[in-house]
Amino acid sequence: MQLTRIYADAAGESHFETVDIALEAKGIVGDLSEPMPADSVIFRENEPGYDWDFHHAPARQLIILLDGAIEIEVSDGEKRSFSGGDVLLVEDTWGKGHRTKNTLPIRRRSIFIRL
Repeated sequence: MQLTRIYADAAGESHFETVDIALEAKGIVGDLSEPMPADSVIFRENEPGYDWDFHHAPARQLIILLDGAIEIEVSDGEKRSFSGGDVLLVEDTWGKGHRTKNTLPIRRRSIFIRL
């Protein structure tokens, strides 16, 4: 399984990285990853016009997009699109951060899992 990581380098520039999450066959229950400790879970909805200029993540967290679609731009200029079912690992808790905007005219739902 893969997820997209957003992180800041030593100079504070933010970047994307594709991360492979190792899964192990566990029989009838399916393939599972190793557990990840979590601190809290936050549910969120955004208005259709959501467009947040460059900011950094408030904490190291997983973001699971339930529906809708977004475009994220990191400070190195790269942009990527994500939609319902995608998972992000956001670790740019300092530096120049990233920009996020909705790309569909609907409310968007997501879950934040603080690590």
